[in-house]
Amino acid sequence: MSPSICSLPVVSGLSLVVLLFSVTSFPSCLSDRVTEFALTKKEESDLKEQNKEEVVRVEEEDLDPEDMEVFYPTHQWQTVRPGQAVPAGLHVQLNLQTGERLARLPDNNDEKSDVKDTSKNKRLGPIDLDPSSFTTQELKKALAKMKESVKSDDMLEQKAHQEDVRRRFRPIEKLKEEFRELNMQLETDFEIMFKLINRFNSTTSTLEEKIAALYDLEYYVHQVDNAKDLLSLGGLQLLINGLNSTEPLLKEYSSFVLGAALSSNPRVQVAAVDGGALQKLLVVLATDQSLAVKKKALFALSSMLRNFPYAQQQFLRLGGLQILRDLCTEKGTETLHVRIVTLLYDLIIERLLLKESQDDDELLQEKTQQYHQVNLTPAITEQGWCTIISNLLKLPEHDTREKVLKTVHVLLAFCRDNYKGDHGLNHTLRLLRQEYEELAAEEQKEGDEDGYFKELLSSINSIAQQLK
Repeated sequence: MSPSICSLPVVSGLSLVVLLFSVTSFPSCLSDRVTEFALTKKEESDLKEQNKEEVVRVEEEDLDPEDMEVFYPTHQWQTVRPGQAVPAGLHVQLNLQTGERLARLPDNNDEKSDVKDTSKNKRLGPIDLDPSSFTTQELKKALAKMKESVKSDDMLEQKAHQEDVRRRFRPIEKLKEEFRELNMQLETDFEIMFKLINRFNSTTSTLEEKIAALYDLEYYVHQVDNAKDLLSLGGLQLLINGLNSTEPLLKEYSSFVLGAALSSNPRVQVAAVDGGALQKLLVVLATDQSLAVKKKALFALSSMLRNFPYAQQQFLRLGGLQILRDLCTEKGTETLHVRIVTLLYDLIIERLLLKESQDDDELLQEKTQQYHQVNLTPAITEQGWCTIISNLLKLPEHDTREKVLKTVHVLLAFCRDNYKGDHGLNHTLRLLRQEYEELAAEEQKEGDEDGYFKELLSSINSIAQQLK
């Protein structure tokens, strides 16, 4: 009996030890499982919150402005739900912990509120704070009407602009048609000149038609290329032949067109001299012709002689300088005197400028040799031009005196002996000095320190000083 009794405590003691060990180890295992369970739950909770935020954000982004619910503010802070439209002028705050937006009406009545002051918020207009005033459908209809109104206004403005464009501008089709018509009727200068020359040369053309053709032709031959075309069309020789016409108007306008074609055009100048134009022009100037005819003939002669030493040499050989001297002494030709003096001045100056040039160009050297063959200044002094020109200072026009003074100044190197013994010239210079001293003083009183009359006075004093 006793052994059994004794064995029982032993077994009980061992079981108790095992039981105690299990109890002590169970909390540890349980804690491990709880921790694992807690982490799992937390991760799932965070994932759900993240998915929820994404769904809310997507829903907010997908909201149509027309479907947004109107937020009706009060003086208490209210939560603004996603998708609600917040009127302007409210106090809005953001809860950084919860992410919620709160809004309310301003407390101070004096604060500026776009909700209360509808005159400052013309876009929204007055807002009815009564939630039952408008439904969502009514707001959608109102917004739709506003869009239609704006679209209608834009269409009306666009139509008005189109009507204004139609009124101010012609259609492109009409312009294309007009341009096609212009291209069909367009003529080159060559073709026009060809027709004008034929009209001038036609025996069936009247005098008026020939004069009109010459008048129009003069407009075209001012251009160098057109003047060359005149030569190739045979028009130059027709003009030279026109100088022999018995009709004064034909002589006048033939000289007029010839002078325009000769101006600064060496090729035409050479062809004109070879075609006998120089002789015919001198005949017109030497014979009894009207002043208008001689004026145009002198214009053509001047265009031929300027910067063309070969023509100048032929001019002197044909006695052209004597013919011009006779014109300067002829009564009734005073208007030609200044033109003749100006021509002589230009011919002398171009020679002086050529001598002063330092250019070694071969063409320039050849031209210099040609000028050496033209004895212009000796012929001027021999034929009494020194006195003829100085006597023109007695003319009353200031412009004439200016040109004569310039010519006298360049002739001093050749006419000094003649001018020193010319008491009439000295007397004229003294009278001119007194006159222009008074005029220059009046200019100076008016504030013009370097006036026109002062320049003339300086030129007179320079000539007088060189004659002492």
